[in-house]
Amino acid sequence: MLAPEQELLSSSKPIKYGELIVLGYNGSLPNGDRGRRRSRFALFKTPKANGVKPSTVHSTCSPQTAKAISNKNQHSVSYTLSRAQTVVVEYAHDSTTDMFQIGRSTESPIDFVVMDTLPGCHGKSDTLSSQSTISRFACRIVCQRAPPYTARIYAAGFDSSKSIFLGEKAAKWWCADSQMDGLTTNGILVMRPRHGFTCESKPGAWREISVCGNVFMLRETRSAQKPGKLVENESHELVDGTLIDLCGATLLWRSAEGLSCTPSPKHLEVLRRELNAARPQCPVGLHTLAFPSLDRSFTGSTHDEQPWAYLHCGHVHGYHAWRGRRRLAKEGSTEEDEDESESKEELEQEPLREGERECPLCRTRSLYVPLKLGRESGFYLDSAPPTHAFNPCGHVCSERTAAFWSKLVLPHGARGFFPACPFCMRPLARDSKCVRLIFQGLLD
Repeated sequence: MLAPEQELLSSSKPIKYGELIVLGYNGSLPNGDRGRRRSRFALFKTPKANGVKPSTVHSTCSPQTAKAISNKNQHSVSYTLSRAQTVVVEYAHDSTTDMFQIGRSTESPIDFVVMDTLPGCHGKSDTLSSQSTISRFACRIVCQRAPPYTARIYAAGFDSSKSIFLGEKAAKWWCADSQMDGLTTNGILVMRPRHGFTCESKPGAWREISVCGNVFMLRETRSAQKPGKLVENESHELVDGTLIDLCGATLLWRSAEGLSCTPSPKHLEVLRRELNAARPQCPVGLHTLAFPSLDRSFTGSTHDEQPWAYLHCGHVHGYHAWRGRRRLAKEGSTEEDEDESESKEELEQEPLREGERECPLCRTRSLYVPLKLGRESGFYLDSAPPTHAFNPCGHVCSERTAAFWSKLVLPHGARGFFPACPFCMRPLARDSKCVRLIFQGLLD
């Protein structure tokens, strides 16, 4: 039993519901996290409940409907069926929930401002894109204020006038309970992993979430007016490891409980030091390799000790200028014989592709890239050492983390789905999405 002063201390500690992490930034935005514009956003219990829930439905154009639309103190969702008819659903205060809103807008109702994520986006631009496919008021997350602090997601967010508007072209329909529901233009997609976010995790199916929180199969195209089939046995509840796609940026939901089992940045630093303590060697330059500190690695600069790897065989080297032989030697012939007999056409039979090198140890041809440690601890499924690298970006993480993200297909705007590195969002190679790294030790 806690002493009175301990109970007071315990009650004063803020309660965290969970965190949202934007894929592609590896720990921090290029220009740093500032205010509501961040790579990672924590959801805490608010001092006073600010949640809302549906109440009155106005199905005809009446003075009452007009009042609901114009009243800035009343949350409402307007569904435009035609020029002559708009259905307005009023929302009442809910003292049992907290609401957090996500979108591209910098207006005050948005708690977490999210911009479009470009593959490998580590540039210095911090401007808002006029061509963004992310909605200004994309979605909202509602958390129960009482244990177990369940978090649920809904498409669309309330604007500065506390309103959500779905125009004539938006998908919308009447529900069996006499409520209206609908989908936003580009939709909010969700993927709940099977077996949670653990070493046993398996990617689940992507679904779409409606304004009322119902779950649907994907539409034929991202902005089609016809909704997918209703999935009645699935929930819009966020479980640890749920992915939320805003059509331009993808967020990872980590529950407070899940984060407590996740390796911390301090643990990743310990793993880095242990890896460097083994003093891996470059088999060509014969010098010791070392991963830079996590803070220094964020700058993207390389240094003399920077490990590089061939992404097909996994052999780790320091940087070197060796590119490899121009073509494989003919069986039974010496190099001198080949030099005399090779014509210009023969030399160009198997040219090295752009960025490709030939590994000095095994003669395998592949991309040769600098290795970078994955800094965002929230993407890790376990606390194992960093032994695998994504192909072609070279971000390094644990084996099970690499295996999970390699099997997962992520939405890329409205252009389709394909696997990508969570640390930079670069699409992964089709054949070999990740590779086990082979370090050369002092005695190898």
